Amino acid sequence: MGTVAHTCNPSCLGEGGRRTASSRPTWGENVFFLVTNFLVTPAQVQGRCPEHPSVLLANCWTDEDCPEGETGTHSHGIKTGQCVVFNGTHRTCEIQSWCPVENGAVSTRPLLIQAENFTLLIKNTVTFSKFNFSKTNSLDTWDASYFKQCRYDPLSSPYCPVFRIGDLVTAAGGDFEDLALMGGAVSIRVHWDCDLDTGGSDCWPHYSFQMEERSYNFSYPGPRPRTQAGVGVYGVNGTASHWWESPGMEARSMLKLYGIRFNVLVTGQAGMFRLIPTAITVGTGAAWLDVVTFLCDLLLLYVDREAHFYWRTKYEEAKAPKVTRDLSRTKPTVTPTSPAVQMP
Repeated sequence: MGTVAHTCNPSCLGEGGRRTASSRPTWGENVFFLVTNFLVTPAQVQGRCPEHPSVLLANCWTDEDCPEGETGTHSHGIKTGQCVVFNGTHRTCEIQSWCPVENGAVSTRPLLIQAENFTLLIKNTVTFSKFNFSKTNSLDTWDASYFKQCRYDPLSSPYCPVFRIGDLVTAAGGDFEDLALMGGAVSIRVHWDCDLDTGGSDCWPHYSFQMEERSYNFSYPGPRPRTQAGVGVYGVNGTASHWWESPGMEARSMLKLYGIRFNVLVTGQAGMFRLIPTAITVGTGAAWLDVVTFLCDLLLLYVDREAHFYWRTKYEEAKAPKVTRDLSRTKPTVTPTSPAVQMP
């Protein structure tokens, strides 16, 4: 994303400042932050000034209500021990800090509402090294104006990698104006499910969007070093500072940034038919069937309380038939005798 939108004249930030909406690379992986709203505290210098009445324990009546050296969780500085006038209706503890302090009044409408029409180009290449296959999510085209004209639509243009920010937030179930006011987070999921038997012609990503957080000031991570005059630096806690040198002192304009954090998550799976892996899988499955059959028999025949029932069902006891003699049908046995000899 490189689009920039302007919302006011340069005088709103003091010397040389202007309000812009932009997205800059973050120090997170697969994450980017889009600034949609901010609070400006111009021309701050280091010194002593009243704390803002909205800060806890900042309001006071006497100096005893402001212990010297004390600092609160949301305080802008260190208490000096003095109770001073903030305005016609409030007295607050004096602090040592960048002055004047942030007033805490956020606009009721996002200052950078034009960011809704920004576009996001997602470039993603998936590689399945096991199958020696890789593919990008962009269509192969010779039309140089294709990516300038196409916009992602789940029905009419599901393979266009260019997303309008407003449409993306709507698809996630959010309202851009509400989300842009105080910030939030949106998840962009890119899932590849590829059947490589067709040569990868049907291998395309599927996009889904989901709201993660609402109404939260997401900080833009990064360092805040001292810079040359007039150079804006993004820092921690969602702040950006515009530094310059006033006569005899250092000064700055401080911005509290609100925006939408986009988290991009890529997942994928692929499959291809091969004879040898299929044969191994089938053989392994058949072997496991034999093992399961053996284990089931072991449990049912020797462990289960109803083992005798399974024994009778699984096995049939075979007995030898009994042999009986029928005397009526038995022939008598004749023993041959020697002929008689007559003596003379």
